[in-house]
Amino acid sequence: MKIGFIGLGQMGSAMAANLLKAGHTVTVFNRRPERRAPLVKLGAHEASVVADASQGDVVITMLADDTAVGDVVFATDGLLANLPKNAIHISMSTISVALSKRLALAHLEAGQRYLAAPVFGRPDMAAAAKLFIIAAGESATIDACMPIFDSLGQKTSRIGAEPFAANLVKLSGNFLLAAAIEALGEAIALVGKAGIDRRAYVDLLTSTIFTAPAYRTYGSLIAAGSFEPAGFAAPLGFKDIQLGLAAAESLRVPMPLASLLRDRFLTLFAQGGNKLDWSAIGGLAAQDAGEHHAGSAPFVSSTG
Repeated sequence: MKIGFIGLGQMGSAMAANLLKAGHTVTVFNRRPERRAPLVKLGAHEASVVADASQGDVVITMLADDTAVGDVVFATDGLLANLPKNAIHISMSTISVALSKRLALAHLEAGQRYLAAPVFGRPDMAAAAKLFIIAAGESATIDACMPIFDSLGQKTSRIGAEPFAANLVKLSGNFLLAAAIEALGEAIALVGKAGIDRRAYVDLLTSTIFTAPAYRTYGSLIAAGSFEPAGFAAPLGFKDIQLGLAAAESLRVPMPLASLLRDRFLTLFAQGGNKLDWSAIGGLAAQDAGEHHAGSAPFVSSTG
């Protein structure tokens, strides 16, 4: 398939590379030209403007937030104005329910097709084509995009005909992950202050009652105080909690734990941790308890 790929961060770069490996014709765009060069070396075509990446059968956006997606899609010379009739925009970014609804309507009015297909997985999973993809939209459009999804992930779950449903599920999943990080942080701080080996504790938990990969990944990072480099930057996690709370407010669903998590991120940022991995909120409990070990000192990133 002829695919345009817009957004070449850690996730997007790995995903675009996997599409090339699968034999797709890929045109890549990123505002920073140096991000395009490694993909061009792998065989991608380079687009110097969004319009040049929007001419194929499918265009994928993998961008940081609503503002970035909106700028790419709705600009005068952007994606919406240049995507051919009946071509498909797959938004794989973690965006708000409100923006997803706006995108669906705009593409429908333009005679284009739109899917929301956000993913669960960190950069290592993206590189290994092991992402979990949540797809929502017209069933026939999802069918047409399955070769793309199969090149990127280990499983694609269909969540409904309304694209926004995938975005809401993604936000709910990130809320659950952040809640697990906070709970792990508190439990690790408790046993750590009692003199119990933190890493041995995490090994015990993740081989018995909490065997899910998320507990293993984040428990290990918290126990080691290893929050750099960021696989998923804390400001992005904070953004997702805020978007989840906005969706909850619109549906009149109280989420008191989400409000707590929002404040934990604000505490992290107040202490200089805005460049750390989002798992750094799990290190706050040890710091609150007066512990002084790797990861529990004030969260000033070594990179600035």
